[in-house]
Amino acid sequence: MAEKKSQKTETTKKEQPRAKAGKDTAVAEAPAKEEKVTPRLAEKYKKEIGPELQKRFSYKSVMQIPKLQKIVINMGVGSAVQDPKNLDEATRDLETITGQKASVRKAKKSISNFKLREGVKIGVMVTLRRERMYEFLDRLISIALPRVRDFRGIPDKSFDGRGNYTLGIKEQIIFPEINTDKVTKILGMDITFVTSAKTDNEAYELLTAFGVPFRKKEIKQS
Repeated sequence: MAEKKSQKTETTKKEQPRAKAGKDTAVAEAPAKEEKVTPRLAEKYKKEIGPELQKRFSYKSVMQIPKLQKIVINMGVGSAVQDPKNLDEATRDLETITGQKASVRKAKKSISNFKLREGVKIGVMVTLRRERMYEFLDRLISIALPRVRDFRGIPDKSFDGRGNYTLGIKEQIIFPEINTDKVTKILGMDITFVTSAKTDNEAYELLTAFGVPFRKKEIKQS
């Protein structure tokens, strides 16, 4: 009996280091957490745009500095009344472009001339905030807009008087995320930049600082 106990004790002692080594290996092989990367334009706003606007407009508090609050992308699909598949395609394209789930919009009232009934699905919408907002803006001004045919900048006439700006896009295929081989219908969209600016001039300066390519005003020669 004594021999059996001693053999059992030796076996346990030998197995203990092995089990400990296995535990250490499991800890070592655990995947490291991915570091959160700050979007380029978010970093630029914090270090360059914000301080520059505060200096230019003589804001007394950093809370007065205009900032981009959200980007709302709306894709109207009137043809969905006759062909619901167009709405499915618009939803797929918008989610591919933004990387966020789109919400379906319904008609608020009936319009007999357009054969439209209240409650019918006629569009999709996405609201982007924080990191996704900055990433979308970066892709829009750096990649998508330059792909527009004969692009010469965007007009500065679409401010609403409260510091918000709406841009109309005629074709969703300007975004490289869209596979043109799978597109069956060209769809446009409205992109609204919602800012905390109190005036259109402040909003214009904010968006210009981000790199939004407004069309240069031509100086008339007398």
